[in-house]
Amino acid sequence: MQIVRTPDQRFAACDDAAALRYTELDAGDGSALRIAYRDEGPRDAPLVLMLHGEPTWSFLYRTVRRPVLDAGLRVVVPDLIGFGRSDKPASIADYTYQRHVDWMYRFASQLGADIHLVCQDWGGLIGLRLVAEHPARFASVVAMNTSLPTGRGEPPAAFLAWREHARTTPVLEVGRVVQSMCARSISPEVAAAYDAPFPDETYKAGARAFPLLVPVVPDDPGAAENRAAWKRLAAFERPFLTIFGDRDPYTIANQRVFQERVPGARGQPHALLEGVGHFLQEDAGDEVGARVADFVSAIARR
Repeated sequence: MQIVRTPDQRFAACDDAAALRYTELDAGDGSALRIAYRDEGPRDAPLVLMLHGEPTWSFLYRTVRRPVLDAGLRVVVPDLIGFGRSDKPASIADYTYQRHVDWMYRFASQLGADIHLVCQDWGGLIGLRLVAEHPARFASVVAMNTSLPTGRGEPPAAFLAWREHARTTPVLEVGRVVQSMCARSISPEVAAAYDAPFPDETYKAGARAFPLLVPVVPDDPGAAENRAAWKRLAAFERPFLTIFGDRDPYTIANQRVFQERVPGARGQPHALLEGVGHFLQEDAGDEVGARVADFVSAIARR
């Protein structure tokens, strides 16, 4: 597996690196992958694991983190393999759905149990598989603008268009992609921060691969595993909160599905945020953070 690593200077203007940590994971082929993550807050506080999606990185949670930390909680935010400061396999063929589930399980295993998961976009496709397969590790879940596709049903037209764009465009302009999926404008500096992990096209295999890995027909890789995961989630009774944006054409239909199918979602303070797009962390980061902080703090007080 050929691996590229984004030079540190690319991130100089992006975010405070004081809480930045690194660890190595077994790639599964005898090689090692370095994963970058932020770890903030008291070590003995309830742990909130925030998983980003495609084509973003931990920078996405910069405003969500603050209310959660102010509530006295611990926050861990990794960069998925292929994104942010984490190592990036250089071939699209190196990326599979199962590998990402396995890689994140190895990372999460280092954190222990009683994890409060916050997941959006591909953070949910990966994170919800972990919840289904290792439910005892998770104290609660906050699912945001995400899904757990089984290959059944017609994918949203907006997703199919994005998938084709990621596959065929000669230059994948990540900052512009993020802006296109927000309901509100992001600044040029924020757009540049989303471009920062990708100096050129050789670093973008993960960003191009992820849309292609979403199961869209029943026999796609990951579809059967997701169907099995749904059966396990149908027995998940720990608190399960949904926060979705009402202007997300990709996943909005899934909020009701989670609420109806996961027992732990009953009676929770679910939110459908008005005027908020797919990347709700950009459109409403402070509100999302406050809702996460209130939800996890209430659980911790029980």
